[in-house]
Amino acid sequence: MKNQAIGLVGFMLIATSALAQVRVENPQRTVERNVEWRTNQKIDQGINRGLDKIEEGVGNIFKKKPKKDPAQTTKESGSDTSTPDNTASNDDTAEKKKTGTTTDGTTGTPKSLKTYSKFDFIPGEKVIAIEDFSQDAVGDFPAKWNTNASGEIVTIDGRPGKWLQFANNGIFYPEFVKQLPENFTLEFDMITSDNFSEMQSGLKVFFPIITERTLKFDQHFASHPLAAIDIHPTNGNSTTDVWVIDKSNERILENSLALPWQTGLINHISIWKQKTRLRVYVNESKVWDIPKAFLPDLTYSLLFATHIFDGTAYAGNLRVAVGTPDTRSKLITDGKFSTNGILFDVNSDKIKPESYGVLKDISNVLKDNPTVNVKIVGHTDSDGDEVSNLSLSKRRAASVKIALNKEFGIAESRMDTTGKGESEPTSPNTTQEGKANNRRVEFIKL
Repeated sequence: MKNQAIGLVGFMLIATSALAQVRVENPQRTVERNVEWRTNQKIDQGINRGLDKIEEGVGNIFKKKPKKDPAQTTKESGSDTSTPDNTASNDDTAEKKKTGTTTDGTTGTPKSLKTYSKFDFIPGEKVIAIEDFSQDAVGDFPAKWNTNASGEIVTIDGRPGKWLQFANNGIFYPEFVKQLPENFTLEFDMITSDNFSEMQSGLKVFFPIITERTLKFDQHFASHPLAAIDIHPTNGNSTTDVWVIDKSNERILENSLALPWQTGLINHISIWKQKTRLRVYVNESKVWDIPKAFLPDLTYSLLFATHIFDGTAYAGNLRVAVGTPDTRSKLITDGKFSTNGILFDVNSDKIKPESYGVLKDISNVLKDNPTVNVKIVGHTDSDGDEVSNLSLSKRRAASVKIALNKEFGIAESRMDTTGKGESEPTSPNTTQEGKANNRRVEFIKL
């Protein structure tokens, strides 16, 4: 027995020695083996995570549904719970559900004009495109858009209106927005699911040259002139990227910053192009101001893209306007200035905080010209009845006067107010764009 033990020990020593010799003789193979093992382990982990998600999804079919997160959607066949902006009765119902204060996307969280005190965004003077998906059925891809992937119209619990839910990897663009002019503004609302991943990308907004705005657009290796931003919110590590490609197909600018994202809330994105300059705002914060983002002799268009690892992105209330408002010249020289950039809650006289830039611009003109008095005139579209619209237009004009007085110090004695309701349209009330242009506030020099 003793001899057997000694023999076994001897065999183990010999084997260990042989193994050590093999390892010394071929260290490169050892490294390769370790790399192979680690790679396989990572792949296995990825597969297991995918299987876990499938199992979790199957298991959840038989579980009681938990309370929905802020981005939970409704996509029931034959059921449309949206609140389109052009339905007065639905708007009234939506208003009654609110807290009575202007909010930042959730009830009970007040947003004041003061919060936007550094917000200098001024929308274009004429609206050329409005997209609220009111014409689209829940569950469908929007009729006026194109994609190489998929997407669908949904409603979101606790959020008004309809939303486009983007597929996690694809190209999307509104066919009604073609070539963009030298000066324009683009606005839209965005929200993401709570599990939105920090890996890969968020929602990308591309401004490619018009000839490259196709379904073959390569969001990863585009080699033609463009300006682009990536809005990538996550739970605690939100970022935004910007990059620019010139005529030589070189990426001449690239940068990344922290993104001031409000998790779980509706976030308002404002993009402003003035000739070659690009400014991007998220809610009240300016995140990019790039003086040479666009080439002056090229025509650009609009395209969205996603390459999302996990989670879902939604967009709604897209609005494109053109032109650069010249408040000072029109009010002081021409004697009249009109803007649809002062926005209100639906069927309400409550001013939305993103109107701050326009109000500040008007107040600066009045401060620089202290002898000038103005009449503020409210106008509405033709939705609803004439009596209600007349009353609403007067109340909105009064709200603008109060804001200019309390927020910017313009004396009440310098401002008169009235309303014209739907009686003086500047555009036909037959389209969303026409209605948006008719919902305006006019300043007349006295």
